Amino acid sequence: MKSTPSTPPQQSGETTGRTDLGHRLAARRTALGLSREELGRLCGADGNYIAYLEEHAASPAIGTLLRVADALGVTVDDLTGASAHRVAGRSTARRDTTLVPLDETECRRLLSTHGVGRIAVFTRRGPAVLPVNYLVAGPDIAFRTAAETDTARAVGTEVAFEIDHIDDVTASGWSVLAVGALAAVTDPHEIHRLDTTARSQPWAGGPRNHWMKLTPVRITGRRVVHD
Repeated sequence: MKSTPSTPPQQSGETTGRTDLGHRLAARRTALGLSREELGRLCGADGNYIAYLEEHAASPAIGTLLRVADALGVTVDDLTGASAHRVAGRSTARRDTTLVPLDETECRRLLSTHGVGRIAVFTRRGPAVLPVNYLVAGPDIAFRTAAETDTARAVGTEVAFEIDHIDDVTASGWSVLAVGALAAVTDPHEIHRLDTTARSQPWAGGPRNHWMKLTPVRITGRRVVHD
């Protein structure tokens, strides 16, 4: 019978202070918009235990890490930082691989699990693919940029937006591609809604207050699975 952590363990000699595990757990939970109590319910713990993992130098059992990582949609290596310096995509392909198309419902679900994607635009110097922090706002994919950037200048043109996930351990993964016209968000009420919905500031820093949105006319996806 599986034990369910509910209260912080008491261990002699244990030190306090957030570790890489705590930082990564808190950052991923916040990016998904989950409270500690909500994450606890998803992984069979409670909010106090999640708070303990985030704020103390804890060493949870592998079973606990697996449940927390699964609830956050990441791997244990992602959660602990073991995969931080690993180059993705170098695993040997398996013979039982099948490429399966994803329907639009699954593609939109996967879009809501990430916070960083890549947008492909045409610039004066040729095509460019740029990373952006984004959020899903109803049918739209929205992100902030600076007014003088290539993405801001691409307003009114057709662009592509892509996210993916690679699992080197199983040599599997998925990708989602959204295509549509890029528009500037100018309505004050919509800007306010996006500002209050955004969970973090753009990682690139600087004055990036110019909201853009892509309303997809086509969303496709593929997943590598094994028979």
